Amino acid sequence: MKVVYFLVAFLALASSIAFAYDPSPLQDFCVATNEINGVFVNGKFCKNPKLVKAEDFFKHVDPGNTSNKLGSKVTPVAVTEIPGLNTLGISLARIDFAPKGLNPPHTHPRATEILIVIEGTLYVGFVASNQNNNTLFTKVLNKGDVFVFPIGLIHFQLNVGNGNAIAIAGLSSQNPGVITIANALFGSTPLISSEVLTKAFQVDNSIIDYLKKQFWYDNN
Repeated sequence: MKVVYFLVAFLALASSIAFAYDPSPLQDFCVATNEINGVFVNGKFCKNPKLVKAEDFFKHVDPGNTSNKLGSKVTPVAVTEIPGLNTLGISLARIDFAPKGLNPPHTHPRATEILIVIEGTLYVGFVASNQNNNTLFTKVLNKGDVFVFPIGLIHFQLNVGNGNAIAIAGLSSQNPGVITIANALFGSTPLISSEVLTKAFQVDNSIIDYLKKQFWYDNN
């Protein structure tokens, strides 16, 4: 009987791990297409392999425009931008920063992120979950430095150098998703009840109303 319990527990664990990340492909590629026929894999239909071309796996990325309130621009390169990424379980993003530019606190619900600084100096960090006392882990990164942000945890990057900065982020999903914390809380559609937010933040209703009226810029 103990052997049976062990096997059940092992299979449950293996199953949870298998479905925690993008599935492994069972073919060379499954280029995403907007057509509504063919094979439907991981949220996308697969393009006929005989019609696949090199351009399906290619994209040129220009520097992002940082002339905004945050002073940063994230340029994603996920399955939406490169259909050949479908089922491959990876994506990346280029992040451009003006001096003092900020990529604000956000999470990726479906991916771990690994970031390398190409130019400049960044102050980066992430916050652990409640079970780890919301511990903040931070580091100042210079050119060539690499930092990892675990899946689902709130993280940020701030340019603390005197000039522009550039970073490249690799993500462990073809479609990692992003939730910008300020936007989600104060700019949702429809808006979250002020009663909820005033109690959550333990502040006066006027402060919540003020925050809701701000223009929340999306730098993605």
